[in-house]
Amino acid sequence: MSNAGACLRWLAGTCPIWRKPEAASRIVRDGKRAGEVIARVRALTRRAATPQAKLDPNQTIQEVLALVGDEAKRRSAIIHTQFADALAPVAGDRVQVQQVVLNLVMNGIEAMSSVGGRARDLVITTRNLEPDQVQVTVEDSGTGLDPSALDKIFDPFYTTKPGGMGMGLSISRSIIEAHGGRLWATAKDGPGTMFHFTLPTYHEDESHA
Repeated sequence: MSNAGACLRWLAGTCPIWRKPEAASRIVRDGKRAGEVIARVRALTRRAATPQAKLDPNQTIQEVLALVGDEAKRRSAIIHTQFADALAPVAGDRVQVQQVVLNLVMNGIEAMSSVGGRARDLVITTRNLEPDQVQVTVEDSGTGLDPSALDKIFDPFYTTKPGGMGMGLSISRSIIEAHGGRLWATAKDGPGTMFHFTLPTYHEDESHA
């Protein structure tokens, strides 16, 4: 971030070599995002109160998809969205919620990386639940999971990846539970796995309180 900031100041001068300061701006943006993610995880381990802001779930997810677009193309994964109209806003921390979505989407893309002979489709669905809940579902068409492992995958240090740490889903569940929601997985009739999480809807009076 320091180098990128210096680069921006340098680009603002008279140097004729570089013409695209937006590249350095992206470095600063991504560096700040990384810092925010680390700060939120540290707050989670201290069990600090989760900030409650008004979030549009569809927009929050779209911002994550902008981050993973290049990786999805590289792995020949096609991301589809089925966003509910008039989706209720939710209460939560944008960075934390996006980190959960990012983890689920990247897991889905990686689960499909060995698939051949059929499309590598990842479908993200949002819908309103009664009462006062919004549900997000991330569905991949990968190799799927053993039904007996559906609960174990959320345990710390449990992983099905050769190089995995087994912390992503555990942290994601902690984040969602700290928001007053739940995160779980279900097997599909066909190939792949579905991950679901819920978040409480936003209420103005509760925020003021």
